[in-house]
Amino acid sequence: MLQCIFLLSDSGEVMLEKQLTGHRVDRSICAWFWEQSISQGDSFKLQPVIASPTHYLFQVVREGITFLACTQVEMPPLMAIEFLCRVADVLSDYLGALNEDVIKDNFIIVYELLDEMIDNGFPLTTEPNILRDIIAPPNIVSKVLSVVTGNSSNVSETLPGATSFVPWRTTDAKYSNNEVYIDLVEEMDATINRDGVLVKCEIYGEVQVNSHLSGLPDLTLSFTNPSILDDVRFHPCVRFRPWESHQILSFVPPDGQFKLMSYRVKKLKTTPIYVKPRLTSDAGTCHVHVLVGTRNDAGKTIDSITVQFQLPECILSADLTSNHGTVNILANKTCMWSIGRIPKDKAPSMSGTLVLETGLERLHVFPTFQVAFRIMGVALSGLQIDKLDLKNLPNRPYKGFRALTRAGEFEVRS
Repeated sequence: MLQCIFLLSDSGEVMLEKQLTGHRVDRSICAWFWEQSISQGDSFKLQPVIASPTHYLFQVVREGITFLACTQVEMPPLMAIEFLCRVADVLSDYLGALNEDVIKDNFIIVYELLDEMIDNGFPLTTEPNILRDIIAPPNIVSKVLSVVTGNSSNVSETLPGATSFVPWRTTDAKYSNNEVYIDLVEEMDATINRDGVLVKCEIYGEVQVNSHLSGLPDLTLSFTNPSILDDVRFHPCVRFRPWESHQILSFVPPDGQFKLMSYRVKKLKTTPIYVKPRLTSDAGTCHVHVLVGTRNDAGKTIDSITVQFQLPECILSADLTSNHGTVNILANKTCMWSIGRIPKDKAPSMSGTLVLETGLERLHVFPTFQVAFRIMGVALSGLQIDKLDLKNLPNRPYKGFRALTRAGEFEVRS
């Protein structure tokens, strides 16, 4: 049972306080939390569960906003963390963004949402579709009316319809054009050592759905090669038994955009592009040469390619140029090489010199290169959609499929 929820800004200011039970939690717990956060640094912010002298604390950080929940009783920690994640997702969906100014401008709606999402310390209603029936999302008209009439509440005077068997879907969804879009969005995480050997390469992927279907549709999605998937996680709408027996996704979709499932594909053997850095230093100067190219044909154009690395503290100045794209050195000594697309007639390269601080002959700390790219129309994991069947629809819907792969934590060590 949660006793209190605080929303903290990135400066430690308490933007919102929601007491959940009769036992009041003093704000001094926030001061203790922020002092520990400053003294311990980033390692403290990575701890989802923290034991203070008086309370157990659960924290989730989104876009600089810290969602902090407190309790003094034993409870499943994952329930508290999942609830805070749901709160962050609902606020982002309702408000269109999640930052300090948006929270302060929509304070009343945030408070009303928390009133509906948790009751006496226990999670209650967390599905956005039901919450939209209870509390209207903010818009310009409602803000003007609240100023004119003095009524700032967005809570509906009528209760939402009964949807207990599919709580994630509205009861009266009607569209003149029924359509559903399936997106495979993947991120490639890779680590390449200084000898050019691929140490780790895996894909984290999501099946994202944008559904605009009337009534109560029943969908079945199948893949040609589901056996390659690991660590699958599903939206609550997915029926687990068909997946367990036949690796088929059977579900009644929520209305609008949602994440149907996430997955991993491990132990991939190759990457779509290569980055070959070479650093040699002598007599107080370090010579840099970085070559970038495509390793194999992904079937689609690779674009939005960038290579960045942090200059070591011992570097006094840098003079770097490239034969394609632009090279910028930022104020925090980060070097950003924006390539875009790789031309067909030449391989992009960056070269130049780094001047070491006085008294240092050779470079002893070598940077790690962070690589970003994007490939439209291809899922590099090899996952392919076989078919999508739809039932309980008044007319034939339009079905669309897309794929996108981008770099996640793609590191090349020098």
